[in-house]
Amino acid sequence: MTERLIVDDLAFDVQRSSRRKTVELTVDRGGELRISAPPEADTAWLEGFVREKRFWLYTKLAEKELLQHPVTERQFVTGESYPYLGRSYRILLVDEQSDPLKLVAGRFRLRRDAQREGRQAFVAWYSNRATEWLRQRVREWAPRMESEPQALEVRDLGFRWGSCARGSKLFFHWATILLPPSIIDYVIVHELAHLHEANHTPEFWRRVRRALPTCDEQRAWLAQHGGRHTAPLMADGNS
Repeated sequence: MTERLIVDDLAFDVQRSSRRKTVELTVDRGGELRISAPPEADTAWLEGFVREKRFWLYTKLAEKELLQHPVTERQFVTGESYPYLGRSYRILLVDEQSDPLKLVAGRFRLRRDAQREGRQAFVAWYSNRATEWLRQRVREWAPRMESEPQALEVRDLGFRWGSCARGSKLFFHWATILLPPSIIDYVIVHELAHLHEANHTPEFWRRVRRALPTCDEQRAWLAQHGGRHTAPLMADGNS
């Protein structure tokens, strides 16, 4: 009898093997989810493992959905829309301006000679805005979290929204700036809590909830919608 594991809105077939020493998640061609695990991996541990990988899972599911139900590819043309802080803004191509991309009066103004490298222009713009936004919000949240980050850097983190390193340095994915502000706050609080607790221990979650009582709602939103929300820009290239 096939073992099944349900985590929120995700359902997995669990395949156990005594020859396996690690856990592996697989998204099949049709979108079916599978966990390959050693016999000793208990259900609670597997649930925690899945929740750690939800961003990756939802992104992969979004990619599968796009393959099965192709949609018109987004173009960098007048009228096309792109996200920023949880809202969509339409592009307006312009012949002249100082920077390749600007947000002016509710429109993304993209210089026409930068249209061919439109994604690079957007990623650079998002990265700059993310750095400004995140530094300001981290300064506001750090005292409440009793944390003292020493540095902050925005980069491509693959399938992670954020991480922290030795020396209390914080890293955030540039795509966080595409998310709604309340969700970005959750990502920030999450990483600040990691400066105290490296792992997702009960004490870690107590710290997060003390600072952000709505964190469970934001965490669920991020897990369910985050990958799909950012997939159009992150899927094009090596993100």
